[in-house]
Amino acid sequence: MTTLPSQCMVCRAWPAQPVCEACVVRFAQPVPRCPTCALPVPPYRDGPPRQCGACLKSPPPLDACLAAVSYAYPWSDCITSYKFNSNPGLSAVLATLLRSAPWVEPALEGCDLLLPMPLSRQRLRERGFNQALALARELAPGKTDGALLLRIRDTPSQRPLGRAERQRNVAGAFALEPLRAARVHGQRVVLVDDVMTSGASLFAAAHALRQAGAAHITALVVARTDDPG
Repeated sequence: MTTLPSQCMVCRAWPAQPVCEACVVRFAQPVPRCPTCALPVPPYRDGPPRQCGACLKSPPPLDACLAAVSYAYPWSDCITSYKFNSNPGLSAVLATLLRSAPWVEPALEGCDLLLPMPLSRQRLRERGFNQALALARELAPGKTDGALLLRIRDTPSQRPLGRAERQRNVAGAFALEPLRAARVHGQRVVLVDDVMTSGASLFAAAHALRQAGAAHITALVVARTDDPG
C-alpha cells in the first residue's frame, strides 16, 4: 500500500492524515472485550465486560489486556504497511488509535515501565526497525525501555502454527537483561505490541516478567484477531 503524506490510506481523502478522522470513527468503534485476553465478548448491561470462557478456565499470566481494534480491514492493511513496507511513520497514527481505546490512558499513566515486545536479530534485520518499540516511544517515551526485555531464542514464524504449537514455539524465548532484571520487581509493567493472535508471545513474555517479580502486567496491542488461532 502506497502512503502519500497528505492522503488517507483507507478512503484516499485528500488532504488528510495518514488515516483520516472519518475512517477512525467508522472503523475503530470500541467493542466489549475480555479484560485479560482482549477477545470480543458479548455485551453486558451490568458493568464492564467479563472474562471469556478460556480465561476463566485457564487464566493467562496477564492482569489486563487491551486492544484498540480487531485485526481486520482497514487496520490489517495499515499494520502490514507499517511492519513490512518500511513505513515506520505510521507509529504515531497507530499509537493515537491505541490511546483512544478505553482504559489505555489509565494503564499508561499508572505503569512504571513500558516494554516493547522484542524482535529476534533476524527479524530486526529484515524490517529495519522494531515496530513495538516505535509504538512504545510514541505512547510514553519517558517510561519506555527497549533493552530490558530480550528475545533470547529465535523462533520460526508463528503464522502457520496452531494455538498449541505457537505456545510451544515461544516457550522460554524471552528473558530480562540479567544485570537489570531487578528493575521490574514490584513494578507495574505494560507490554506493547502491534498485533495479538493467540497471545502466545505476549504470555511467554509476561511469564518472564512474572518470574522476575513484576507486580502487575498489562498488555497493550493495536489490533487483536477475533479468532485466537
